[in-house]
Amino acid sequence: MAPRIEAPEFRLTKTDVVKKVEDILAPLKLSEEVQKRIREVYDEEMRIGLARNPSRKSCLQMENTYLPELPNGTEEGEYLALDLGGTNFRVILLQLEKGRVVSDEVQHYFVPEPLRVGPGSELFDFLAACIYDFLETRSKLDHKLPLGFTFSFPMTQQDLNVGILVSWTKSFNCPGVVGEDAVKMLNEAIQRRGDLEVEVVAVLNDTTGTLVQGAFLDRKCAIGLIIGTGSNACYIERVDRVEKWEGTHGDIKEVVVDIEWGAFGDNGVLDFMKTEYDQMLDKNSLLVGSFTFEKLFSGKYLGELTRLVLVKLAEEGLMFGGKIPSQLLRPGSFPTRFVSLVEQDAVLKLARPVSSESCFHELGIEHGSDDLKILQQVCFAVTERAAILLAICLSATLMRVDREECTIAVDGSLYKYHPRLHHLLEHYIIKMTPGKKLPSKLPEHGAVVRNKQVFQTQMSREPLIVTN
Repeated sequence: MAPRIEAPEFRLTKTDVVKKVEDILAPLKLSEEVQKRIREVYDEEMRIGLARNPSRKSCLQMENTYLPELPNGTEEGEYLALDLGGTNFRVILLQLEKGRVVSDEVQHYFVPEPLRVGPGSELFDFLAACIYDFLETRSKLDHKLPLGFTFSFPMTQQDLNVGILVSWTKSFNCPGVVGEDAVKMLNEAIQRRGDLEVEVVAVLNDTTGTLVQGAFLDRKCAIGLIIGTGSNACYIERVDRVEKWEGTHGDIKEVVVDIEWGAFGDNGVLDFMKTEYDQMLDKNSLLVGSFTFEKLFSGKYLGELTRLVLVKLAEEGLMFGGKIPSQLLRPGSFPTRFVSLVEQDAVLKLARPVSSESCFHELGIEHGSDDLKILQQVCFAVTERAAILLAICLSATLMRVDREECTIAVDGSLYKYHPRLHHLLEHYIIKMTPGKKLPSKLPEHGAVVRNKQVFQTQMSREPLIVTN
């Protein structure tokens, strides 16, 4: 196997410890039987989520985005885009010619905390003020521009330009917005100003946005994937399978479906594969019983999962001379970036794992060489399980996509910065989708593949603070 796929070599000064460590890590290894059952459960939840009158509710939202097609190379004109999903958001001006982006201007703005938790109307007034600032500095105030709104929060779409907020996440908690149409609120804020020729014509989340961006770069792109603090995916589905979309659909044959798979397992369908570490992590989380799938691997939780395993190994006397470091007993003390650092050492096969050592040094934990080797085994175990879980769901989704060839557009911090995850994910997707034509490789740093070149799905610029 390639170095970025194979497990780190595991030799300890005390050979009897190896078997004990492997026994403790064994629950994290998914057998073929368990993988098959996860695949079957996922397929069934997708089917129920698309059904018109199912006998029970699916844990997968399977949200109809009302987006009937992806870029096809005929797009022309000037467009605005607004991307809100964190403390910084972007305003983007795009010029398209024959489906190609010939120019783009991007400005980041910082959303102060009082606006993130204050009245919703004030937040949307602030967004409108930033749009004004962006256009004024570019002498575009007199231009009539359509705006696409990337609103990266759970929402129920009732049309391409209607998105009802289900709940705030991240650091946002503005009253007066949950249950309301975010597009309507932004349009009203724009109209209150009376000095903008801008209308919001479409709303989508970051996952769908990743898919659309991918389709601009590669016409074979049919799946959008986020692997960051959280995780989600969307894909192109045949309209005849979206049974819950009532009414006539004209000539529409396909539509983008937002899976919202972070909640996969919230109804208990994945309880059979949860380890004691998963159960402890969920019990100590802010939202017990929610975001089950994300808690198994996403960037918000992967480090905490690793910490719980390390504590178990210390309790069994297999690490740190049989003493449990008090630093490891603090929830959140082992961040996911540590997992990436440890995995980097393992991938490079360094004689001295300096990055792994730095993690323990930062925590103030005394350790020996065997502790570092065990740490590498733990980080590989949680990483490999993450890749397998993602590959199971992606391979099932790929088989639903009515395409001979399919490209996956990927974004998210965990995917970008973990040195091994994308290689493992590529390996297992290929293994689980025999006969399906895929790109020669998945992108390595949050991008899509086109003609063997990597295209970034996000641009980074310095944020700017603007007040209204």
